[in-house]
Amino acid sequence: MTVAQSPIRRYTRTAMVLHWLIALLITINVALIWSVDYIPEERIRFVIDSHKSFGITVLGLVLMRLLWRAANRPPDLPDSYPRAEKRTAHAAHIALYVLMIGLPLSGWMHDSAWKAAGEIKMSLFGLFEWPRISWIMNVEPVTKERLHSLFGGIHHWLAYGLYGLVGLHIAAALKHQFWDGHAELQRMWPGRDAAEPATPSSPAPRRQA
Repeated sequence: MTVAQSPIRRYTRTAMVLHWLIALLITINVALIWSVDYIPEERIRFVIDSHKSFGITVLGLVLMRLLWRAANRPPDLPDSYPRAEKRTAHAAHIALYVLMIGLPLSGWMHDSAWKAAGEIKMSLFGLFEWPRISWIMNVEPVTKERLHSLFGGIHHWLAYGLYGLVGLHIAAALKHQFWDGHAELQRMWPGRDAAEPATPSSPAPRRQA
């Protein structure tokens, strides 16, 4: 028996850049919000404002990646993957996109329902003012306070959902790479299109002497 070789099915370079940039910004944003309890009080406002700016940036980049994905079909998973794993991976990707959109959007809505939103402007990295969601800002105070709590709770639990799903995503990629022997990480990393093991094939018949 010989092992057939198939080329690595890589994502486009634009998809790779967006993937790793989004991953980096999410990591920074998680570190920022978890640091709030450990920094001097005079730095808290800067950290929270930076958290908001990174969140809005991630939202924009995720929408860009969805548009790119719609115009540039991502590579199929290797044929050697079981059908159940392909379906699970597809469902996990959909859930990741839902969370990566829902998390910053719920944060934006939470901030728009803040009682001081009318007095303290929101800016994007201090470069220019970023608008809040007007219909939320304009509701009467009691309802706004309820919305603030509601959106804050949604934002909180979506964050934990994202932590768990990203952990599973990383674990699955490492499992395919190092346990199953697939070139999984290379699919999202630039490089030469080297071959990877595929399904076993039968050897060529010997010639009769």
